[in-house]
Amino acid sequence: MSVLSELKELVNCMIVDESTVSCNGTVYKLEEKKLDYHDKLFWIYLAIYSTLVIIAGLMSGLTMGLLSLDMMTLKILKESGSRKEQKYASRIIPLVKRHHLLLVTLLLANAGCVEAMPIFLDRISDPIIAICVSVSAVLIFGEVIPQAICTRFGLAIGAMLSPLVYFLIGLLFIISWPLSKLLDCILGKEHETFFRRGQLKVLVDLHGEVTGTPDQGADPLSIDEVLIIKGALDMKYKTAYDAMLPKDKLFMLNVDGKMDENTMNQVLEKGHSRIPVYDGTTSNIIGLLL
Repeated sequence: MSVLSELKELVNCMIVDESTVSCNGTVYKLEEKKLDYHDKLFWIYLAIYSTLVIIAGLMSGLTMGLLSLDMMTLKILKESGSRKEQKYASRIIPLVKRHHLLLVTLLLANAGCVEAMPIFLDRISDPIIAICVSVSAVLIFGEVIPQAICTRFGLAIGAMLSPLVYFLIGLLFIISWPLSKLLDCILGKEHETFFRRGQLKVLVDLHGEVTGTPDQGADPLSIDEVLIIKGALDMKYKTAYDAMLPKDKLFMLNVDGKMDENTMNQVLEKGHSRIPVYDGTTSNIIGLLL
């Protein structure tokens, strides 16, 4: 009896409420009961979890879609794109200009949603199911599908969701602005692509090789257009010596020659825009035939 009395004195527990027990002045929280589909909270938690997955997917897709758009490309689309492209580019340019602020805002929103998911999923499932659902949901619906869609239609989706992005920038400004300024100081503000002459020549070549019809959005350059543009890019470094032709290789016509069929065929075959005309000897050039 003395042993039992001592045990009673040692342990004195009292139920405070449904989830709290106080033993010898120490408060213990009981494990929360898992919700099932009969409970109203089950569907509320499930709806919140689904919403978080959707928002995380939007943030992931917008991060990939908006930040993959180069400022140079957007400026080109704004000036020379189709009517829709001009409209979309005008909306997106102010966002992409603040590259690091946009990046930090979208990543913070995505991280917040991903970190909040287990809070709601743990109440409606066991740990194994929670891990499987979280991994598959985040990977497929929060990363793969949104990024695949936004990389393909990033311009249109980014323009349509620009009000949401502005709202998030305002909501997370206190955190995202200092981080973006730090990134600006470390990495710089400019993220615009600038093409050198050699790169422009390759770009022109690639646009001359594009396959497709104008109805499909492709408008390839002809061979002549490619040669003219590349020649204009090389003009800065060309001299008269590079363009000249030795006198003994010139195709010339005698002032007394007849413009018969044979002569005309020679002119067409040579393909020159101007043909020298000489009188007597080839050193006595008196004019040009245009």
